[in-house]
Amino acid sequence: MLRICSALVLLFLCSPVWAGFGGVISVIDGDTLDVGGKRVRLHGIDAVESDQTCENAQGVAWACGAAVSREVRARYQGQQAVCEAVTVDAYGRIVAVCRVGGQDIGRQLVSDGLALAYRKYSRMYVEEEEHAARARRGLHAGRMMRPGQFRLERISGRVPEDKHCRIKGNISDRGARIYHLPGQRFYRKTGISRDKGERWFCTERAARAAGWRKSRL
Repeated sequence: MLRICSALVLLFLCSPVWAGFGGVISVIDGDTLDVGGKRVRLHGIDAVESDQTCENAQGVAWACGAAVSREVRARYQGQQAVCEAVTVDAYGRIVAVCRVGGQDIGRQLVSDGLALAYRKYSRMYVEEEEHAARARRGLHAGRMMRPGQFRLERISGRVPEDKHCRIKGNISDRGARIYHLPGQRFYRKTGISRDKGERWFCTERAARAAGWRKSRL
């Protein structure tokens, strides 16, 4: 069995996708690129999602995900990259370390506070993230949810589908229709399940008109 497994591993590692490759960059978002027509997820980093919001030092929400995507595009769009494949992810993307002009893209993004070390899969850039956090560079200047947590909360209905519609229209076990505003006691804990008839609202007026009442806490 061990011999068979070793042979399969060697076959996998020797497949063309594992060779070094390169090409012109087209930026998809903060951690995903097309390089010479190949879809690449940068190894060892995790960028905020394109629709994610953060808070600045004054506590004001801003569209950090869109801003990071714009900055990465401004830096690397149209540049020539050389990449080393590490693996292939569940979405069929090549996970790779890519360099432009000899500089590691992932390392630079984490160092500048534009992405985080993806500790679930690698510890390559943990030191760079810690330095950026201490210096309060980029996203570290304010408050942000780690991208992995953001994705989990979006799946569970805790993160707004539309950043402008943040009021949670929840239905209790007893059938009471109650809406929760950001900052209220149970806002963060409340998930929205469309299968149960729950929904997001953009304004309190819309929530009341639909038959929901405001949470007392």
